[in-house]
Amino acid sequence: MKILVDEMHEGLVKSLKDIEGFEVESVKQLINEGKKMSSDFSVLTYAKDNDMILISADVENQKGCVENGIKYVPINNEIILQVVLDGLKKFNDS
Repeated sequence: MKILVDEMHEGLVKSLKDIEGFEVESVKQLINEGKKMSSDFSVLTYAKDNDMILISADVENQKGCVENGIKYVPINNEIILQVVLDGLKKFNDS
């Protein structure tokens, strides 16, 4: 499984690679290598051309994935809130 991590979540790359063993690239890494990845179109095209799953909090990228049949994992405030609430519940149990 190949994964492309959008710029805002560069911190996920190491964990996905080292802990989970996924084949991961990041938009930031690709830009540093000289690839032209500054637009949403470029990010989506790269993910599609390389049969990658995009991990992104960018709503426009998420919409583009839906419109173009690109696999993606959305990151949004609802998901983050649920993680926080689950963590806080642990303190109620103590």
